[in-house]
Amino acid sequence: MSAKYTLVRYQTGSEKFEIMVDPDKGLAFKRGELDEVRNVLLVDTIFTDANKGEKASAEKLKKAFGTSDPLEVAEILFEKGIFQLNTQQRREMMEQKWRQIIHIISRTYVDPKTKLPHPPVRIENALEDVRVQIDPFKDADEQVKDVVDALRHILPMSSDNIQIAIRVPAEYTGKSYGIAKDYGEIKRDEWQSDGSWIAVVELPAAMQVEMLEALGKSTQGNIQSKIVK
Repeated sequence: MSAKYTLVRYQTGSEKFEIMVDPDKGLAFKRGELDEVRNVLLVDTIFTDANKGEKASAEKLKKAFGTSDPLEVAEILFEKGIFQLNTQQRREMMEQKWRQIIHIISRTYVDPKTKLPHPPVRIENALEDVRVQIDPFKDADEQVKDVVDALRHILPMSSDNIQIAIRVPAEYTGKSYGIAKDYGEIKRDEWQSDGSWIAVVELPAAMQVEMLEALGKSTQGNIQSKIVK
């Protein structure tokens, strides 16, 4: 296939339909970054076989889509059909999607024995030993479960919440309160006579290290913490 164009394919019953599109503009339209489908088509033509130049008849289009307007049909093909990524696009999108999935897993799942998150590099190495398919167009969040199910055969994982008690000196309470609230749910808290703040925060176990690092940075290391549940 020429790098100057790619195809969007859709099959309904025994009928196959294709459009020729600019690879980059077509991908942008597929992602919702462009509004006008006419701007991504190389020709305003619906094919049954684009490589052979075989065009779909108006009758076939009307029967399959309820319209013979090529722009309307093209939008349907983008919505329901398969966008044929070129080699570079597929490689870049797959790498990006894997990074997103690994990031979500490292922030959500922990080793049930240590209650600590698996480092991204450990997750990445484990993924080399399992077979799991991902969709470059599907949201990473929607694919995490399948990836985790595959990883659990070789990597113990759980997504339990924990509760951490923290104590923050008075001069750092403002920013620290916001950080704790961003990472989890403040189950209870109280202000001490010296102005310091004590709280119990519930959050995913995998995010405890990240939260404590953020709190440590905001308090210049002046924070006390303890897992209470």
